Amino acid sequence: MKYKTKYKMEKKESRKEIDRRMFFKTSGLMVAGLGLPAVGVAQTNVATDDKLSPQQHPNISYDADYVVVGGGVAGVCSAITAARAGLKVALIQDRPVLGGNASSEVRLWVLGATSHMGNNNRWAREGGVLEELLVENMYRNKEGNSIFFDTLLLEKVWAEPNITLLLNTAVYNIEMGGPSQIRKVFAFCSQNSTQYEFSAPYFCDASGDGIIAFLSGASFRVGAEKAEEFGEKFIMPDDYGKLLGHSMYFYSKDAGRPVKYVPPAFALKDIPSKVPRFKDIHRDSSGCRLWWLEWGDELDRVYDSEKIKEELWRVVYGVWDYIKNSGTFTDVDNLTLEWVSTIPGKRESRRFEGDYILKQQDVIKQEPFDDAIAFGGWAIDLHPAKGVYSAYHGCTQYHSKGVYTIPYRCIYSRNVSNLFMAGRLISVSHAAFGSTRVISTGTLCAQAAALAAAICKKNNLLPREVYSGGHIGELQTQLMQTGQYVPRLQLKHPQDLIPSAKLAVSGTFALSELPEDGTWRTLNRDSAMLLPFAAGKTPALTFSLKAEAPTGLKASLYISSRFGNYTPDVCLATREYPLPAGASSLTVRFDQSLEKAQYGLVVLEKNEQISVAQSQVRVTGVLSLFHSWTQEQNDAYGFEEIPFYAPERRPGGKNLAMKVHPAIQSFTASQLHSGVFRPANGAVNAWIAPLSDKTAQVRCEWKQTQRIQRIVLWFDSDYDHAMESCLMGHPEDVMPFCVQRYRILDDAGKTVFEVSDNHHSRNEIRLEKPLLTSAITIQPERPHDHVPISLFGVQAFES
Repeated sequence: MKYKTKYKMEKKESRKEIDRRMFFKTSGLMVAGLGLPAVGVAQTNVATDDKLSPQQHPNISYDADYVVVGGGVAGVCSAITAARAGLKVALIQDRPVLGGNASSEVRLWVLGATSHMGNNNRWAREGGVLEELLVENMYRNKEGNSIFFDTLLLEKVWAEPNITLLLNTAVYNIEMGGPSQIRKVFAFCSQNSTQYEFSAPYFCDASGDGIIAFLSGASFRVGAEKAEEFGEKFIMPDDYGKLLGHSMYFYSKDAGRPVKYVPPAFALKDIPSKVPRFKDIHRDSSGCRLWWLEWGDELDRVYDSEKIKEELWRVVYGVWDYIKNSGTFTDVDNLTLEWVSTIPGKRESRRFEGDYILKQQDVIKQEPFDDAIAFGGWAIDLHPAKGVYSAYHGCTQYHSKGVYTIPYRCIYSRNVSNLFMAGRLISVSHAAFGSTRVISTGTLCAQAAALAAAICKKNNLLPREVYSGGHIGELQTQLMQTGQYVPRLQLKHPQDLIPSAKLAVSGTFALSELPEDGTWRTLNRDSAMLLPFAAGKTPALTFSLKAEAPTGLKASLYISSRFGNYTPDVCLATREYPLPAGASSLTVRFDQSLEKAQYGLVVLEKNEQISVAQSQVRVTGVLSLFHSWTQEQNDAYGFEEIPFYAPERRPGGKNLAMKVHPAIQSFTASQLHSGVFRPANGAVNAWIAPLSDKTAQVRCEWKQTQRIQRIVLWFDSDYDHAMESCLMGHPEDVMPFCVQRYRILDDAGKTVFEVSDNHHSRNEIRLEKPLLTSAITIQPERPHDHVPISLFGVQAFES
């Protein structure tokens, strides 16, 4: 990072002295002997002849390749992605911590397409740097402490030498380099009273409200469109409001002794008469489960944000008064407030226009885009503007049948030529924003902006020219190489050596049985197995059952109407079988012929007189699912009826025990060539070793000696698990499918790399010296006794 100072030097300084001076200066210190005041030395401002001697704050100038404004999760991941791509990055955050709404200042969980695992979007957790952060947070902080998440973000940013981070630094102005290009942004740090100037060819606004986009004159929208503008149907009534509100949360704890609470005078009184949803307040209500403590009404979401905050403080302290002092709740004497947010979590303000505006129809119809760079899967989720005071429910949600893609044209400004957009402010309609606004979705866009900026810098392009100049394929390849999943695309890296190698594995898992473990599950709701079927005739499935009395079992086979989805909206066959009282074994035969390999859902329908045997064996790409709810069709708003089958969180959610004949053979070494590193596109996309193998091996062999400097392995960190960053808590710090121990050997059998504590999905190994070999062998160890070894992919590169 180049830096410049407007201090005049009294003497010629060495490079070392300049660096030392700039270190202390950027740390908020000044050093004696360099023409600057010394720490601890009294400083005076002497006026003569009754005239004041005006002073100026220090001013520091930075030259960067890519300036990211906003240090929320999106801004952090954009900065890290860009820095790793070789760009010199400035990351400017106006708060004392990183993370934005996910930080300890607000404490919202990081979520996206998985939607708490309550929808039909299987294996949909987001990838790239974001996935790296979530997996690491799970490993260190499975209890969900937001403070620990703060420190993780800070650690990861500080670890990148190409990033200059400024906290407590607010951008307040810009300088244009022409009618449509930003040259500089100006910022001020309140903690060291220092002004900063940042110059760069490319800027990314990840600030939420769009501070530099707004100042530069970028076209934007606020509020809901009318139905006729885009032909959208999900247009709420006028009294619903046109903007989502802000929220504030609190945490409480048991102090172990009685604690009184005297509410401040401003606390809201008489909660039951003023908060229609007061029955949703519980003794243990806390954190972002109180998302509905929301308000904004018709106030400006930017310029009236402080007024909104003040009203939400009235609500929060009033709600706590209601819990503590109303007499409605028992066992509250020892409870005390532990934390209340001091800034609101913002949902919506400005949305900036790109060359494409994503619409409701794109989300619901899962419109394919040739320039897809990200995906979403959260429901279209709108909230009434009056929030906690509204007679409407706290949210109105409708889901699509699967994940949808977001085009690159949504993440750069249509009229400010060097401005990228990330986070919630990307180019979408208000209706589509109801889905794209969540943290993980906006972060995928931020990561795409970073790599697009790297392509721009390399080729001297403007953001629009990445699309118009035919660089989208390059961008998509780079994104997927970092671990970012783009639906329906496959990674075929041109420098990868593995496609030219012959692959041999020590053995292959065949799904012939999920053995019983002695536990049983009552069919108190539809219970199902999601299975990767091969093309051709479906296999027979045998279940162990117990019936309290003579009854019948109904079993059905479903697929999705759209290939790659998991919504069971096409029933291929239903079979009914009589069951005697007591234990029995039942073989279900659907005898259906599938045109191509795809996932199918085998459903045992609800019958509370029947229990089914369970299995403790868990396998990559195989899931038990349970009917949770059904979305009602709403023609007026443009939404279909959708049945939802969702997994249970571990340690629940055991698979249904069964025998499969003939066995499902969908886990072969050929899956390692798919270029997709999670179950998707109708396939598992993983090679799986036999469950009995404690150690397995994959050998990649070439006819000639290869020079290998870098190897990438792709493991299973369970992309179906939501990994909420706070509040929820999780049973494991390492996902049960993830290989933790492995070795890499050369053609002579010599170990060239070894790991004993892996918990990440993407392992990039850069060898100290290039390896000259005609083969590499990967030897992974079984992660658990009841989970077989799995591997999504292997790559090898010369550099």
